[in-house]
Amino acid sequence: VQLQASGGGLVQGGGSLRLSCTASGSRFGIAMMGWYRQTPGKQREMVAIATSTGTTTYADSVRGRFTISGDVAKGMVDLQMDSLKPEDTAVYYCTSKRFGKDSWGKGTQVTVSS
Repeated sequence: VQLQASGGGLVQGGGSLRLSCTASGSRFGIAMMGWYRQTPGKQREMVAIATSTGTTTYADSVRGRFTISGDVAKGMVDLQMDSLKPEDTAVYYCTSKRFGKDSWGKGTQVTVSS
């Protein structure tokens, strides 16, 4: 599975951005797709994930502000990010799990100014 993410950028605090991720290649059997983020010197952390059965999970820090949506079985997920804060600044990575194997896309930078 190859993952292509788009939608990052620079936004003022309180603003919104929408990230999109599309899987190509062998999409059959994708069970999960989601977003992680990473800042320099820190471990990559889960932001939001969605399963092919419709279950969604959010990090406490983004719950109520971010919304993950899409069709996991078709290899498409979006992340709507509202009420953005400077601490949301990070490189965001799309990920998927297919038959137990994780795939990662190239990161997209999200910068939130104060």
